[in-house]
Amino acid sequence: MNLESTKSLVYTEPAALRSAIRAGEFNAHTSGQCPGYAQANLAVLPKTFAADFLRFCQLNPKPCPVLGMSEPGDPRIPALGPDVDVSTDIGGYFVFRDGEMVEEVRNLKAAWREDMVAFAIGCSFSFEEALVEAGIPLRHFEQNRGVAMYRTNIATQAAGRFGGPTVVSMRPMTPARAIRAIQITSRFPNVHGAPIHFGDPAAIGIKDIAKPDFGDAVEIQAGEVPVFWACGVTPQSAIRAAKPPLSFTHKPGCMLVTDLRNSQLAVF
Repeated sequence: MNLESTKSLVYTEPAALRSAIRAGEFNAHTSGQCPGYAQANLAVLPKTFAADFLRFCQLNPKPCPVLGMSEPGDPRIPALGPDVDVSTDIGGYFVFRDGEMVEEVRNLKAAWREDMVAFAIGCSFSFEEALVEAGIPLRHFEQNRGVAMYRTNIATQAAGRFGGPTVVSMRPMTPARAIRAIQITSRFPNVHGAPIHFGDPAAIGIKDIAKPDFGDAVEIQAGEVPVFWACGVTPQSAIRAAKPPLSFTHKPGCMLVTDLRNSQLAVF
């Protein structure tokens, strides 16, 4: 079944979706799948790089909130679901060698090594669901585009070989909705939390808001301000800069859908 034919399928239970992905029956973007459940970014590194990467995530919790990690050589992360296998349960993967993307694959079975450690990192899909439920429209949803993402001049705290700039995602909102969005997303520190900036993009080193570094440009309408959240592309950029001999990430938009409920990640 090709990607186009899977887009109309909506799964309600994460285990069923993961099973369909393993069987090759689903390989589309996971936005909108399994409402109420947390989705995660994936980063997989050799054990010799894992301690520094974990420290990097701990020092930079807003762009790199770790939801779970595997034991070396084991692709399972039971804390995210009893059947979760990160080598098979995502609709697409990128393979990197020395920091360069060399291949896109459907699963990691052939590429997996016994020294690999997997990290599941919180995803903005969780707080976006909360924003929509609160009646805050999201422009990239309305325009059927990917969220706009930008490199900034906000440095991360380095750990060993990992460092570099913070990447942000942007959602335009009226000032009143931006204030409400800050209140809502501050309850979700495990999925990036509150915005780190709003207003003038140049203040955080973005030269042209119409030209994102990742994702798609979206319209900013009269009376709106751009609101910026720390983004899960940050650890991917840090991995590329660190240039491990082998690493894996998820294909953008194809996330690991976990058994964690978004409500479990909220802090009240």
